[in-house]
Amino acid sequence: MHDDDGYDHTEVERRWQEAWDDASVYRTPDDVSDPTYVLGMYPYPSGQLHMGHVRNYTITDAYARYRRMQGDDVLHPMGWDAFGLPAENAAKERDTNPRDWTFDCIETMKGQMESMGFGYDWEREVTTCVPEYYKWNQWLFRRFHEEGLAERRDAEVNWCPSCETVLADEQVEGDDELCWRCDTPVESRELDQWFLKITEYADELVDYIDELEGWPDSVRQMQRNWIGRQYGTQLEFTIEGYGPVEAFTTRVDTIFGATFFALAPDHPISEQLVEEDDAVHEFVHHEADPDGDEPNGVETDLTATNPITGEEIPVFVADFVLSDVGTGALMGVPGHDHRDHDFAEKMGVDIDPVIAPSEDEVPDVSDEAFTDDGVLVNSGEYSGLDSETARERLTEDIDSAETDTQYRLRDWGISRQRYWGTPIPVVHCDDCGPVLVPEADLPVELPEFVNTTGNPLDEADEWKQTSCPDCGGEATRETDTMDTFVDSSWYFLRYVSPELDEAPFDLEQANDWMPVDQYVGGIEHAVMHLLYSRFVTKTLADHEGLDHREPFENLLAQGMVQLEGEKMSKSVGNVVSPQRIVEEYGADTARLFMMQAAQPERDFDWTEEGVQSAYAFLTRLKDVTEAFTAGDIETTDDPGAVAGYVEAEIEAAVTIAGEEYDELTFNTALREAQSLVGTLRQYRDYTAVDASVFERGLETAVKLLAPVAPHIAEELWEELRYDGFAVDADWPDAAADRETVEKRRRLVENTREDVREISDVAGIDDPERIDIVVTPDWKYEALEIAIDSDAPNVIGELMQHDDIKRHGDDAAAYGQDLQANREALQRTLAPDTEFEALEAAAWLVEREFDADVRVLTAEEADDVAGKAEPGRPAIDIVE
Repeated sequence: MHDDDGYDHTEVERRWQEAWDDASVYRTPDDVSDPTYVLGMYPYPSGQLHMGHVRNYTITDAYARYRRMQGDDVLHPMGWDAFGLPAENAAKERDTNPRDWTFDCIETMKGQMESMGFGYDWEREVTTCVPEYYKWNQWLFRRFHEEGLAERRDAEVNWCPSCETVLADEQVEGDDELCWRCDTPVESRELDQWFLKITEYADELVDYIDELEGWPDSVRQMQRNWIGRQYGTQLEFTIEGYGPVEAFTTRVDTIFGATFFALAPDHPISEQLVEEDDAVHEFVHHEADPDGDEPNGVETDLTATNPITGEEIPVFVADFVLSDVGTGALMGVPGHDHRDHDFAEKMGVDIDPVIAPSEDEVPDVSDEAFTDDGVLVNSGEYSGLDSETARERLTEDIDSAETDTQYRLRDWGISRQRYWGTPIPVVHCDDCGPVLVPEADLPVELPEFVNTTGNPLDEADEWKQTSCPDCGGEATRETDTMDTFVDSSWYFLRYVSPELDEAPFDLEQANDWMPVDQYVGGIEHAVMHLLYSRFVTKTLADHEGLDHREPFENLLAQGMVQLEGEKMSKSVGNVVSPQRIVEEYGADTARLFMMQAAQPERDFDWTEEGVQSAYAFLTRLKDVTEAFTAGDIETTDDPGAVAGYVEAEIEAAVTIAGEEYDELTFNTALREAQSLVGTLRQYRDYTAVDASVFERGLETAVKLLAPVAPHIAEELWEELRYDGFAVDADWPDAAADRETVEKRRRLVENTREDVREISDVAGIDDPERIDIVVTPDWKYEALEIAIDSDAPNVIGELMQHDDIKRHGDDAAAYGQDLQANREALQRTLAPDTEFEALEAAAWLVEREFDADVRVLTAEEADDVAGKAEPGRPAIDIVE
């Protein structure tokens, strides 16, 4: 089982993986009473697991194992996000086809996952590129279409010239507007596209965000920002020669300060001006930069009429005005908007204050805009109104104005001009137009791959030619495939019934299992995948009887695995291979190091020293367990106070580790397990051990480690001669109270630190005896009174109690200390409990200082007890 430097992790892990598999340990029952659904975002099968994968799936695996030990029925599946352009590109480069490439990658990655010991129910495996799965993508598309939530229309879309396909807005990244796949600058094109009307659910999508209390605040805010709901006013400014032009503003209360009007470069009026005005033409085609650091524009010969003042203001074409935000036209109020202020300064436009903190405090807006709500000034009859009231009044008074809600969110364009995706189930008939493929004819399967430029399905002539389902005439198939985010927008539902032929999922089972109790994945999916999944879940709730309107109850966005502060990346050349770590140290070591290095949400640095330390710990645990079962550790029938301390530490470890596993703060939970093992080893080295206490400590340590290091846990479970699998063991009961545990530990550690400090200050290198004296009972009573008291003078209140008052000057002095530190006072252990905790821990002080240690009551050491306080015993060191 072991070698000179550790243990034979390869043999241990192979053995238990085979045993789990033979016993179908991880199979999820269909009929469950206490369901818990734990899910990691399924991977794209690139061919190799990377450390990000290992961290993600270790988190979900550890939590799933913990919930199993708590008695839950756990669904913990795995699948493959198997469609997508990378496989198509890889197939082209290697002169193969995407299907073979994808399944080769899946085989490799599945083997690596199995070597990590991840406890998946592989009978529920889902692969999105097989017809048995993507048939239901097509079924969903039909249902969307039937409910009026899918339509085909001409639209300006994002086009990646390298990938030769359309991208959703969410797939265009950064200020430079680069393709999320290949970092190529994205262009705009006009194309006929299929859209899913996610905007129909915009309000619900944003309103429900507040209910997602188990999600990180940062992710919730990213969703709010992407949906971008704004309440405001839509109104008309009249431009001579063009008539009324609609503008949207959230601050109609500032309309008296509008000193210019701005149009987007692609606004219809701007497009007409491009043909007539050389300056506008030059700006639109050569100077406009919507992503630039500064707003830029060009003045036209036009003016716009302010609908409330009648004033004529200049019209600009400006690159900071976007056609897909609001109406593509806006009133510029430089006194009260930072961007408008920058533009006005650049263009020499007036900057007028019309909102003030108060009527008597008109702000100077010459250097900086005042953007808060306030009181209207310089606003005619509306002066003196507060901003909110003015917005209501002005919206009522301006003839063209009406309240409006605008969204940044746009409908989800799902058309992709690539081969390796779900064929959109539509045929195009010259007589009937676009016609849905009947449900009975699904799936529309992909033809053989043709290695060509552009869209390979356009080259599949035989596949393309078909007949119209409505009229029977000649028709052609839709050659666009679906965005792969369609696959992942509902895959979590397929896991509940992956073999079902009659429907995408079993509704009754889905209603039992959903929502996913704990979802784990990267922050990079905070917008696209999560937003689309929420949208599809809501439509299924509305139209298919799903009981749940949100797919994921709790979400954890795990941090990155870095090397020397940089994200691991092939391009940087700093990738650490999970396979190499498994071969050298074992899967348990890799899992343990990752989970103990940091909280799951945080980035952390991979270090070889950390891996070696984790391996050394597992080796120490194995060695001490084997020594105990072999009878090589001396035992006694007279356990004494030391055994009591160890028992208290066992209870403490169970209490804290359980709470931390509940919160997915594995590093703290594992620290408890490691500390417990350290305590057991100290116990063994200090004295003969109580066999039952020691065994319980080992059993507890194994259980606390089992979710993260399952193979060695099984090995030691068997070594301790327990029945069944450790993975099926019950989580140990926690009888202790965490607050009490932490007070006890704080008391012991503070006391040990005080002994060290006194020894150092007094220069005592070899003490003969150390007395630890607890405080008298009246001080505990005084502390409780001071904490509970509302009296301004706590000393006076203390002196009303005879048990305290009779201590005279000592009571007065202690009362002054309590008065001075009232804000920081904390309850401590009860007197008897404090004495017992110190007495049980005395062996630690004795072991450290090699001196006799006595724990005494105040009555036993009256000359020293006066220095003692609750939670801080007095220390007397005798040389």
